[in-house]
Amino acid sequence: MASMQWPGTEPTISQKRLQKELLALQNDPPPGMTLNEKSVQNSITQWIVDMEGAPGTLYEGEKFQLLFKFSSRYPFDSPQVMFTGENIPVHPHVYSNGHICLSILTEDWSPALSVQSVCLSIISMLSSCKEKRRPPDNSFYVRTCNKNPKKTKWWYHDDTC
Repeated sequence: MASMQWPGTEPTISQKRLQKELLALQNDPPPGMTLNEKSVQNSITQWIVDMEGAPGTLYEGEKFQLLFKFSSRYPFDSPQVMFTGENIPVHPHVYSNGHICLSILTEDWSPALSVQSVCLSIISMLSSCKEKRRPPDNSFYVRTCNKNPKKTKWWYHDDTC
């Protein structure tokens, strides 16, 4: 893919960082992950990453899609990340609307993290799961939540699946 150009202006810190991470994801994606090239043709601020469940896990052979949305404050502000598409994984930290309860997506975000590290964390979260089930508050949350999962005040109380 050719480098995205910003006519008449110098690229911002956010745009430079996104371009660098886009190339890294294209050239060296985490195992089971590929950038959906169509998703970045018109905008560098919204990506879809195609994901396959890791071999030897409950999700082996299943296909998922992650949606990444980046604000103009990225990497100082975390990306909005959620599962999208027809297959949302059944997992204790993934709501049926695709929202993911994972601390690095909100309060534990650091500009040192990247799309690749977020992808690896999500693969790890799914791979360590022992039982496919929805979060206990799934029905209530899905009915009452904001469309943007970053606006949720998450309560991180469970390190196990």
